[in-house]
Amino acid sequence: MGLRLTPYAATDLPDFAPLFRAIVADGESYAYPLGLSDGDIQDLWWGSDPAHTVTARDEHGRLVGSAKMSPNRPGRGAHIGTASFMVSANARGTGVGRALLDYVIDWHVRGGFSGIQFNAVVETNTAAVQLWRSVGFSIIGTVPGAFDSRRHGRVGLHVMFLPLPLQPLES
Repeated sequence: MGLRLTPYAATDLPDFAPLFRAIVADGESYAYPLGLSDGDIQDLWWGSDPAHTVTARDEHGRLVGSAKMSPNRPGRGAHIGTASFMVSANARGTGVGRALLDYVIDWHVRGGFSGIQFNAVVETNTAAVQLWRSVGFSIIGTVPGAFDSRRHGRVGLHVMFLPLPLQPLES
């Protein structure tokens, strides 16, 4: 797949908002409320400095995913990063998530972060859990019943962690 990752721009919103809404409506990975306006979606996903958001477009220019990354907490917690990912249903299993993950790790390494913490990985989102673990993330805890999955009922949310520094990717 000829994938192109670029920094998120306001012009991406018309393509990203439907992807966001479909993933949230699916009810298996995000606890965002339904019915958000485009402006609400932009505020939630784009963030503000020091956050960084990228989009992934396929060889036909279709937006197939996005990742947002930032410090996990401000101030004394800013040395640990975090990230969130969305990949369109039709692009799952094609390497989009892995490309976004590689970008996220490299961004954190280049930024001098000491680690990356994912605060709420739905335990039944096994593809994501498997991908995160494949690059060294560990499950450091699970909050039982913290996510109300549309398909599975109340399931746990994993807190996952990857210590850094890893070596930055070659540019």
